[in-house]
Amino acid sequence: QVQLVESGGGVVQAGGSLRLSCAVSGRPSSRYIMGWFRQAPGLEREFVAWISRNGGSPYYADSVKGRFTISRDNAKNTVYLQMNSLKPEDTALYYCAATQNFAVGPSSYDYWGQGTQVTVSS
Repeated sequence: QVQLVESGGGVVQAGGSLRLSCAVSGRPSSRYIMGWFRQAPGLEREFVAWISRNGGSPYYADSVKGRFTISRDNAKNTVYLQMNSLKPEDTALYYCAATQNFAVGPSSYDYWGQGTQVTVSS
């Protein structure tokens, strides 16, 4: 069994930055392609970014491209999401997830964290 735990969420003003972390336990994080998703109240869960097992091939949703950066440190079993130039529309509960294949659909991911709240004020 794999456990994922997000941290680093909080409240930030528009234009500010925040870095989220996802700790992986139970199995080596290097086994998985890792993704970040977010869900705002009343909306569907949406894809944010993914990163390959070795830290290459980052891929981003158009809504965050150029502002967010996904990275990982397999030695620490941790995945990160650096968020810059935050906008009020980025406000959501952010989840990390693990999969064996590249995918943007939430249903393709096998393991999920509990989520961490990000609130961007205007």
